[in-house]
Amino acid sequence: MKRILVDMHRLKLNPFNGLYAFSENLGRSLAKMGGPEEELHYYLPLEKFGFFGDRFAYENHRSIDKFYKFGTEKFDVWHATTTISWYRPFNKRTKFLFTIHDLNFLLEEKELVTRNKNLLKRIQRSVDRAAYVVCISNYSMRIAEEMLKMGDKPRCVIHNGCIINTFPDFDEPVYRPKRPFLFALGLVQPRKNFHLLPALLKDTDLELVIAGLDHYEYKRTIEAEIRKYGVEDRVHFTGGISEQDKHWYYQHCEAFLLPSYAEGFGLPVIEAMYYGKPVFLSRESCLPETGGDAAYYFNSFDPDDMRQTFAKGLAHYREHDPAEKIRRQAAMFSWDKAAESYLQIYRSL
Repeated sequence: MKRILVDMHRLKLNPFNGLYAFSENLGRSLAKMGGPEEELHYYLPLEKFGFFGDRFAYENHRSIDKFYKFGTEKFDVWHATTTISWYRPFNKRTKFLFTIHDLNFLLEEKELVTRNKNLLKRIQRSVDRAAYVVCISNYSMRIAEEMLKMGDKPRCVIHNGCIINTFPDFDEPVYRPKRPFLFALGLVQPRKNFHLLPALLKDTDLELVIAGLDHYEYKRTIEAEIRKYGVEDRVHFTGGISEQDKHWYYQHCEAFLLPSYAEGFGLPVIEAMYYGKPVFLSRESCLPETGGDAAYYFNSFDPDDMRQTFAKGLAHYREHDPAEKIRRQAAMFSWDKAAESYLQIYRSL
């Protein structure tokens, strides 16, 4: 039997982060689909032991492990599931699989030249150690190949999946809009471009709900745009929300919006598409890859052009009812499919 360590240490951080969702969903699908030929060891903090059930082994994650961790030679495969990570095996025998999500920090904070160089060096060390590299989108692979020395390193793309937990009896969202509303979800950081969204409310009676951790300085930029368009009473920040709240907003919104300029995959996009909702995205990064031809795309970030695109998209959606096509796009992405692809790589290594 082969021993496989899957690094899930991001489960110790806040549950409103995309890497938390990736770790939880991939881990659960691996637990469901793993065969008798492999013994899965989940590497996570002691307080999270048992997170994936009692049938699996757990390895205690400690911050000091970045300097040295005893006993890594007992693992046949070590899977690092986060891009910027210190943690890898301290022996030559264990095969190292490395997942790259994105290099968004190069776009978000270009001015931090020294920091960005150091982060790239750390990621390059993981690439150099890896026996195999996975990226979560074709876009992420292209950027990785541009910014890192990949050489002839074996590599492939494994898209993230989508698991929808529905709550049919839930009807108490943290904030209940008083009008038809638009929904945006994500950490309220500059790359999300949420400050562009208040302009879409001009000459409409719509509300805008922005969900996600919003303690960042960037929130003030959004608030300035809200005041500029005089829509203070029609934009609501919820902060981080529960799964129940999230899916209530998906189910009841008029449209989902993500005009981001830097995404590795864009998981909320396919979550919204699961409900057959119209999604309006930028053409940047991986979003056209995720939304496919079932999404609507802003051609620029000019407010007038965005309003025109949004109005035409909603009119098209209401006239042609492409909800089933949108759901089919979401169904293309499966955590079970992703887990099976990872298991095939574990076994090949």
